[in-house]
Amino acid sequence: MSENRLAFETSPYLIQHKDNPVHWWPWSPEAFAEARAANKPVLLSIGYAACHWCHVMAHESFEDEATAAVMNDLFVNIKVDREERPEVDEIYMTALQHLGEQGGWPLTMFLDADGKPFWGGTYFPKTAQYGRPAFKDVLRELSRIYREEPDKVGKNRDALVSALREKARPAGKVTIGAEELNKLAGQFLNLFDMEKGGIRGAPKFPQSAILEMLWRAGERTSERTGSESFFNAVIVALRNMCEGGIYDHLGGGFARYSVDDRWLVPHFEKMLYDNAQLLELLALVWKKTKDDPFRRRARETVAWLQREMIVEGGGFASSLDADSEGEEGKFYVWSLSEIESVLGANDAAFFAKAYDITRDGNFEGHNIPNRLLSGSASMEEEAQLAPLRAKLLNARARRVRPGLDDKVLADWNGLMIAALANAGAMFGEPSWIELGAKAFHFIANSMTRGGRLGHSWRSGRLLFPGLSSDYGSMIRAALALHRAAGERVYLDRAIEWETLLEKHHADPETGGYFLTADDGGELILRPNSTRDDAIPNPHAWIAQNLVRLAALTGQYSYREKADRLFEGILPLATANLFGHAALLAALDTRLRLTEIVVTGSRAEEFARAAFAQSFLASTLLRAPDESLLPGNHPAREKITAAKGEGAAFVCRGEVCSLPITNPGGLVQALQPPPYPSPASGGGKRA
Repeated sequence: MSENRLAFETSPYLIQHKDNPVHWWPWSPEAFAEARAANKPVLLSIGYAACHWCHVMAHESFEDEATAAVMNDLFVNIKVDREERPEVDEIYMTALQHLGEQGGWPLTMFLDADGKPFWGGTYFPKTAQYGRPAFKDVLRELSRIYREEPDKVGKNRDALVSALREKARPAGKVTIGAEELNKLAGQFLNLFDMEKGGIRGAPKFPQSAILEMLWRAGERTSERTGSESFFNAVIVALRNMCEGGIYDHLGGGFARYSVDDRWLVPHFEKMLYDNAQLLELLALVWKKTKDDPFRRRARETVAWLQREMIVEGGGFASSLDADSEGEEGKFYVWSLSEIESVLGANDAAFFAKAYDITRDGNFEGHNIPNRLLSGSASMEEEAQLAPLRAKLLNARARRVRPGLDDKVLADWNGLMIAALANAGAMFGEPSWIELGAKAFHFIANSMTRGGRLGHSWRSGRLLFPGLSSDYGSMIRAALALHRAAGERVYLDRAIEWETLLEKHHADPETGGYFLTADDGGELILRPNSTRDDAIPNPHAWIAQNLVRLAALTGQYSYREKADRLFEGILPLATANLFGHAALLAALDTRLRLTEIVVTGSRAEEFARAAFAQSFLASTLLRAPDESLLPGNHPAREKITAAKGEGAAFVCRGEVCSLPITNPGGLVQALQPPPYPSPASGGGKRA
């Protein structure tokens, strides 16, 4: 019989699928009798009503006439509610795990007519992407092998995986999946100085986008390989920056770059965007290592930001000059006699030993305070050194100061706002989140016209209209504040700005975005570079924002826009992947986004547990009441399923967890999963 048989079932999950064009059977002897009579394999799909990615696969494939036609032609299709038939779920979930896959839902298993499994997976996309085969290609290949090579069914999985991986890479397209990202990260790692940190040679730039890409590679691979090499490259680089002269040991904050190969001699200017990106890395590295110097550098950097970089209204200035009195670095360097005059002989000697201060100087007759020789201070040393640094900082404040560029740039401010939100949540520093929120509201209120962003503000004058970099960065900031503070206003503003970005900057030919607006004035062309510069390319921000907006709003169109962007931009990036580290980081977010939904009266307790984990590829949605969500948002079913004090749900890759009823369980669920096998092509959810 050619029909969907689920209308007569009682399970809400099965009834959700009653109007699919798929000829679904419920789990029954009659379904397997049909498979034997038709000589077809069985496609078994298991899920539950509150499973987000079950809904995604249903929307993409089970509601699609063309996909359903392939399913109906080649398989007998059975739909199971795991909560209704847990015994069925347990059998086939165990079978999937024996195949070397991590379990999760939706569960997609392929059985013979006797119900014996011969292959399986979880979520499959409708179209091939990111190293994952299209669902229809999976169906056709499995059906062919079942018919033509029955002896290989169940014992020749490697050959099947190889065939499916080829299907995942359509001709004429550039496809980068998790395996390719790991290989690229390995190539980046080969350029690193594992003793001094950073790219080998001089000068040394922080290269924060590359460090983030390596950190992400560590998050993807360390659980699988046992290797910490990617993490170690970032830790070594950041530790040497924190101890070197590129860091201002008296006033906090990082200089632009080091002219030597050991981070000693900086180009003394301080840029807002460098310190924003490094603040996020400090939080991530501290969380993994628990080394207190990383926390101290973060706190000192935020203190510098508050002391020297806030302009009237709460926005952040752009930079501090390297020069004062016509000489680079004069404000920052010291002679031993100057230190002795401030601290006295005994304290000066103690300070000089700790910070490499000598009579002859460590750079052109002057001294740049650093700890490259002495290393990080112990807790006892730090207690002695802190008041000495404060005295020297007060003395330095009486010098002629470097010039302050006090214009407020929306894109650079967005970087710092996001950093304050992300680091503030991870360090448990609510005042940092408030500092970022104040800057956000300054830009949203003083740097917009008709809701549209301007680019630069100074002394009440706004340069308008803004750039795609302003929208990409400020939307990213809004989403970071939404995660940290849980206030709906930030998500609403992100959605508004995303709409304006699409209207005024979208490039329909590439799927990317022009830097300038369509009414931004006449140029010989509208620039739309994809390469990173001193700051990440806006395409990277935009892509990450779209992926996160899809998760937070339940609107699949955002993810489709992100996919078009990757499809259009990745061919341009392959010629110089080193210059596209931020775009590769955005692709990592697309591949392994972890979606966390917290509900009920303990939602904030669950949120704090989530803050302790990496923020690089995750979203956090507080949903105490389903009425606060769009009508089609998949989290509505989760809230209905959670009773009493509420629960948390974790969706990783494309598979959702069962309800988690305590914060400790959430922390455990957020630990990195085993690395996915090529058969699945992507991360799985706990």
